[in-house]
Amino acid sequence: MEKTRVAVIGLGSVSQLVHLPNLVKIKNAELTALAEVNKSRLNSVADKYGIKKRFSDYKQLLKDDEIDAVIIATPTHLHKQMAIDCLSAGKDVLVEKPLARNSSDGTEIMECAEKHNRKLMVGMNLRYRPDSMLIRSLIDAGEIGSPFYIKCGWIRKQSSSEKWFNKREEAGGGVILDLGVNLIDLALWLADYPKVISISTKNYCHNSKNLEDTSISLIRCENSVTINIEASWNLAEEKDTFYTNVYGTKGSIGANPFKLIKVLDDEHIDLGSTFVETPAEAFKKSYLNELKSFIGAIRGLNPVFSSGEEALQLLQIAEAMYKSAEKDQEIKIN
Repeated sequence: MEKTRVAVIGLGSVSQLVHLPNLVKIKNAELTALAEVNKSRLNSVADKYGIKKRFSDYKQLLKDDEIDAVIIATPTHLHKQMAIDCLSAGKDVLVEKPLARNSSDGTEIMECAEKHNRKLMVGMNLRYRPDSMLIRSLIDAGEIGSPFYIKCGWIRKQSSSEKWFNKREEAGGGVILDLGVNLIDLALWLADYPKVISISTKNYCHNSKNLEDTSISLIRCENSVTINIEASWNLAEEKDTFYTNVYGTKGSIGANPFKLIKVLDDEHIDLGSTFVETPAEAFKKSYLNELKSFIGAIRGLNPVFSSGEEALQLLQIAEAMYKSAEKDQEIKIN
């Protein structure tokens, strides 16, 4: 089979730092075309990668029958129409998280993918970290028994300094849609995506009048699984912090630092770890693994992981989080 021909729409930081340099590393994929409204940026990036097909209007790109798939890395409010246009044009699509600003827009994207029988994947890179994948494999192997409590946290500067990122009508929300949905996806994935029963959230807007910059949630799931999520752009820490801890009936496992503790004869035994990659290396590899998975799904080598269906569920959870914070009460999920 020939290489999968991929186009990228939107050439902001995530494309330039992550998608483009990783795409050119994948042997069975070919970076074919670029679209960007900023013509200066478009030509500069296209020249760097030797891309001849360059468009300031993404709709012109979609007329090219030699493009198999599209990566959408644009501001969130543009995701819905762009994804629908790409899917309708017969392209498989990877959308950067979140899928859309809200579940209503997300539902329309999902329905379009189903109508045109195209693959839809959403960029939830945390589950593609090498340490995250190792944690999942050890959980599946029964190393810590049945997981019942998961703690995930991410404290860092907001992912973009672009003006749209601080406008609710364009971004859809604050730190919940920037970092929170990715953390929730990781936690639910590690627990094998149990049904969410209820959510209790507290939001703080210390540096913005209408966007939450710190969000803390308790999520109750079926099978007695409880999830704690901590996401912030401005908690006072010495450095950026990311952590994952999973507690099971026979032990615990976590990342940053990676650790595996087993309960043997009522003793807590630290089994140490052979995982030697730095947090920065694990983060970088997450995007390469994500893109390999997307290309693999297009080529029929693996299913679509971090699917549109799961991303839609995350948007519904995020909406319940906002409702909980607004009403200052626990919200039941039907």
